Amino acid sequence: MQRLGQLLDRLPETRRPRLWLVLLCLALWLPGFFTIAPGDRDESRFAQATRQMVQTGDYVRIRLGEVERNKKPAGIHWTQAGAVHALETLGVDAARDRIWAYRLPSLAGALIAVLATWHFGRALVGRRAAFLGAALLASCLVLTFETHIAKTDAALLGTVAIAMGLMGRAYLNPATFSARQAAGFWLVLGLSLLLKGPVGPAVPLLAGFTLAAADSAWRNSAPWLRALRPAWGVPLMLLAALPWFVAVNIATEGRFLTEALGGDMLGKVGGADENHWGPPGYYILTFGVAAFPAAFLVLRALAGAWADRLQPATRFLLAWAVPVWLMFEAVTTKLPHYTLPAFPALMLLAAAWAMDPLRRPPPRWLHWLSLLALVGAAAGLGIAAAILPVLADGAVSPVSLLGLPVAAAIAVLVLRELRAGQPARAGLLAVALAVPLNWVVLEGVLPRLTAPWISPRLAALVQQARPGLADTQFGVVGYHEPSLQFALGGGIALLRDGAEAALFLAAAPGRLVAVADRQAEEFRRAAAEQGIAPREHGVVAGFNYSRGRRVALTVYGAGE
Repeated sequence: MQRLGQLLDRLPETRRPRLWLVLLCLALWLPGFFTIAPGDRDESRFAQATRQMVQTGDYVRIRLGEVERNKKPAGIHWTQAGAVHALETLGVDAARDRIWAYRLPSLAGALIAVLATWHFGRALVGRRAAFLGAALLASCLVLTFETHIAKTDAALLGTVAIAMGLMGRAYLNPATFSARQAAGFWLVLGLSLLLKGPVGPAVPLLAGFTLAAADSAWRNSAPWLRALRPAWGVPLMLLAALPWFVAVNIATEGRFLTEALGGDMLGKVGGADENHWGPPGYYILTFGVAAFPAAFLVLRALAGAWADRLQPATRFLLAWAVPVWLMFEAVTTKLPHYTLPAFPALMLLAAAWAMDPLRRPPPRWLHWLSLLALVGAAAGLGIAAAILPVLADGAVSPVSLLGLPVAAAIAVLVLRELRAGQPARAGLLAVALAVPLNWVVLEGVLPRLTAPWISPRLAALVQQARPGLADTQFGVVGYHEPSLQFALGGGIALLRDGAEAALFLAAAPGRLVAVADRQAEEFRRAAAEQGIAPREHGVVAGFNYSRGRRVALTVYGAGE
């Protein structure tokens, strides 16, 4: 243990910090990246819409099946399509049908966020603390999961980390902040507009208002704001996103602009139409899991960071994190990934406190809350990994049981370093031990489950029954999940009830239809009325986690 401690102490001073951080990120994030099936609902919606772009060559209008989804910006779809085309150019077989191809922008965005946290964090908290903060960010559970989901949040975090890093330089050293850096700031915000609408620019905007109020900007004229050159920077940001707005408005014959001006887009562009509301303080309650294993260090650093708020770097990081957190607490959804834009600042604050030899010890209540976050989250993840195969498939998985000793090791070893007065070493140790835990959960447990992954099994059954069946010749009732469209194609018929399923089956020879158990009786009755005798080709049973219920789907063809 002494040699390990010495290695952890020297690691933040490595001469190759970027290489170490990249290797750490890959070790944390690659488990399950290629093997976890497409998820419902957002991931499969985004991936299928991008695949339709690739298949049709229409990179302006966003569609899911026959439904247009132009209210959402196209940036993530363009990056996903670019990744697919790049893989096809490299000779990757059927790249457009592999979900991991659409996850590559998420992986890249998360990696950019970690490297930007280190790169720009050096000016804010110093080199050693910046390395620790970047490592803490890489290990956060919510970011790990976002790298495995083919949608916007991890990619958006990459743009936010760069923009806020540049803004931090302007705040600390406005006299040396160049026009080129200012242009980079606004162009990155323009890219964030294309990824998730106003969510990205809202982060520096809120930080700017907070800093202006805290610094009494009306007295010193906010030199950092002048350094950012907003007079030509804001038009540059809008210009970066303008081509898509113009193109999609032309493609939709003006409907896009009409909806945007009517306010419909503003309510939905960032994904806030999902309506996952939670009680006040919900994010605080979930932070211990979302930021695991780094949450304990953030909680221990909060009081010290607030006490040091007159220090410019700490002031900036607080102005970055606090208003973003409060905004998402107040007006958006209860899903923890919405607070991701605040995570780089929180990790840097935690790292700065841990590396400070004159740090203030946390108040007793924060001390115990941090231990609860560490031990509770570790125990919860270890137990969940062990029992999930039992709950889902009714079987014990030997691999899943490995999560228990790994989780126990995290709790015991990190607590030992904390008792020894080594919070920085404790943080790095927690990050290192998160690697085997991720491999157990993301590679050993989730991909090996059967019940949640209904769509791939149903697609396999359909192809077994009718090899090469066109997607337009398949219908489904009682299971309308986007992952099925990604598995079989956007042209599948999503049927309302068993009677419509019988009509679909009788309308043309060679068709197949999947009928959920709740609609089976109505389907058989309607099929008899149509004069057809359905032939059963097999049953796929599982757990529809997006609906929270079990379902059994029987595949039928007309009696032949």
